[in-house]
Amino acid sequence: MNMLTLNRPRNLLRSLSAALLALSLQGAALAQADFPSKSVAMVVPFPPAGSTDVIGRLLAQTMGKHLGQSVLVENVGGAGGTIGAAKAARAPGDGYTLLFNNMAQASAPSLYAKLPFDPLVDFEPVGPLVEVPMILVARKNFPGDTLQAVFDYAKANPGKLNFATAGVGATTHLCEVLLQFSTGLKWTAVPYKGTGPALNDLLGGQVDVICDQPASTLGHIKSGNLKPIAVATKARLKSLPEVPTFEESGMPGFQLAVWHGLYASKGTPKPVIDKLSAALRQSLSDPAFTQRLQEMSGLVVPPEQATPDALRQLLKSEVERWRNALRSAGVKPE
Repeated sequence: MNMLTLNRPRNLLRSLSAALLALSLQGAALAQADFPSKSVAMVVPFPPAGSTDVIGRLLAQTMGKHLGQSVLVENVGGAGGTIGAAKAARAPGDGYTLLFNNMAQASAPSLYAKLPFDPLVDFEPVGPLVEVPMILVARKNFPGDTLQAVFDYAKANPGKLNFATAGVGATTHLCEVLLQFSTGLKWTAVPYKGTGPALNDLLGGQVDVICDQPASTLGHIKSGNLKPIAVATKARLKSLPEVPTFEESGMPGFQLAVWHGLYASKGTPKPVIDKLSAALRQSLSDPAFTQRLQEMSGLVVPPEQATPDALRQLLKSEVERWRNALRSAGVKPE
């Protein structure tokens, strides 16, 4: 048996391996070119009816038109958005599982000691979407309708003011923490499994106040079922011109807005990210979509700025910002 005979099986194996690799690469390229060929899942890491869910569903509906496939919202609530984010992080990097999250994506590393994902590593940014201010609202029969009245009540009744939140790490919780740190007052934070349940108890009078986004509170304010106290913006909202800012109410410099971004799982190919980002920018150029966001007092990102790199830079800077803010407030990771 000569060397040529000995090498023939080895050469054949190499040829087969090379052919299989070529077919695999060709298949991957075709899959990327055909993306999306089926419906896309969008994980919203909070229960239904909250502000992020409302905005996420609007985005899913609009993006679906531009992608040519349905974008189906999947609510995976719990642990301040970290359970849903972790599920999206574990999904295959093929673009068929997206994460729509708010600024909780940036605060999570400072709130959880054993976070099951790294926001800066385990996702591929698609683009930022909208920034929505926070507003402090009270139950309709609260004794007083000003920020000073809320603070006076808390001061006169230490620990008895029930401040609802949507759970640790949620934007409602972050606002509550910053307010308590800024004022030095003592109240009782009441965590819920999402904004929806928190608002239900606020409407029922079981809790006193919540700091949330207009997307989930505006309708209740307009109907008279919730009492607006102050908005965390530099200027008054066009949708609520009668409601003063925190600064006008005696808290200079207190401003807080919730930004939202869209992500894909780590490893999603660039051509797929490019298609998703293009669909996001097309959505932000859709007058009907942007009008709905503006009606919620949202500051919509200009389409040309809704890029993966813009969200990457925003997330990086916000992770650092919340790390410093929460440390200053004495909040330690749990």
